[in-house]
Amino acid sequence: MGEAKSTSRLATTLGSLGLVAGALLVAASRHWLPSELPSSPAQVASEARPASRVAIHDTRLGQPARRIAEDLIAPPPLDVAGIDRIEPRPPLGELGLAAPPKTPMPQGWHETLLYSPVATSSAIFEAMGRRVIVSGTIDVDPAKTCAFGDAIWPCGQRARAAFNAWLRGRAVKCVLPPDADRFAIAAPCMLGKQDVGAWLVANGWAMASPLGIYGKAETVARAAKMGIFGPPQ
Repeated sequence: MGEAKSTSRLATTLGSLGLVAGALLVAASRHWLPSELPSSPAQVASEARPASRVAIHDTRLGQPARRIAEDLIAPPPLDVAGIDRIEPRPPLGELGLAAPPKTPMPQGWHETLLYSPVATSSAIFEAMGRRVIVSGTIDVDPAKTCAFGDAIWPCGQRARAAFNAWLRGRAVKCVLPPDADRFAIAAPCMLGKQDVGAWLVANGWAMASPLGIYGKAETVARAAKMGIFGPPQ
């Protein structure tokens, strides 16, 4: 009889230990803190029982999320016919404008310093046996005259003189081919850090080529009545 009671107590103890082990496993799976461990086997059984009343939609398993109060949260339908398209506002400054793509130079061309340049017209100069046409510009012939109001004045000669005065015999850096031919060639040039073509067009002493990059500079020069677009100088 005593042995039967001992066996019963041992079974009860093992059962309790099994419930405690189960509680620890449940706590590990739910990330419980030690202070939150269930206090009784009944609570363990309750926590371990799957919730049947809560509908869970896991989008990771490919199931759609449940829609709640769609008529209150969802935006109202949009009538496309009632939308008016307006033109985009202009950029606040030149920094907002896209820079024109740079035209790659032919292979073998390189920057060449041309000393003591002399202007032969408003956008053409000669130096060291070379005759260079500033690319992106339209030259003003020295014989051209301009009208401003009732005044007629020799704007071509004045444009050439202005170009010569600006050059002042300094060295101009142009991108030129390496061959020794001395034919006239259109090339981009710099005087120090200043783009020669940009200076000529912005000051009204040359016009912008339709395929060049100085169109806006000419528009500004015309509006400001600079150079050949203004009064006699």
